[in-house]
Amino acid sequence: MRAQLARVDAVLVQAVIAAALSFAHLHDVASAAGQDGWKAWAYPVSVDLLLVAAWRRLRTGDAKAAGWCWFVIALTASLGANVATAGLLDMDAVPAWLRILVAGWPAVAFLGGTLLAHSAPHEPQEPSALEEVVVQEDAAEPSSEPPSLPAVEPAPAVVSVPPALVDHARKVASEHHTRTGSPIDVPTLRARLGVPVPMAEAIAAHL
Repeated sequence: MRAQLARVDAVLVQAVIAAALSFAHLHDVASAAGQDGWKAWAYPVSVDLLLVAAWRRLRTGDAKAAGWCWFVIALTASLGANVATAGLLDMDAVPAWLRILVAGWPAVAFLGGTLLAHSAPHEPQEPSALEEVVVQEDAAEPSSEPPSLPAVEPAPAVVSVPPALVDHARKVASEHHTRTGSPIDVPTLRARLGVPVPMAEAIAAHL
């Protein structure tokens, strides 16, 4: 458990550091492109929110093409800012094409976020009328298999009881009645005679 928590903590720390660096790079590029004040801070937020919306669309498994498209666009904006601030771009003389991209990014981010967050989910298609008729006809068709017959229980086997055993059982039953004042039952008769249950029941029928 502790090892898992340590691994999770390390991943979170790394994610926070990476997010902070990317956030700062996007802010620097937006500021160098003429977006000063709160606007320079809003650009990193729009890029990160678009990344999150695209990732959620990829996780849901619905319309993955749109999710991948906007994920690549947001990732390109983030990576572009990271690379640009690594010394490849003169922050004091930003080219005009970069100023145009930075100025047009809010509209792109708004369009992507709206399409990802508010697109209608796919609903399960209801069966058409023709399919319902086919299903009903299939259900109405009689089965070609013969109807199953009810299981017939075998007749109980007739147990033959020797007359000598019946006489002995009568003595046991008489002794039991004299001692207890009640007729002997099948379990007691079976225990006294030491015979199986079917035999005891057959003997009790002769008493």
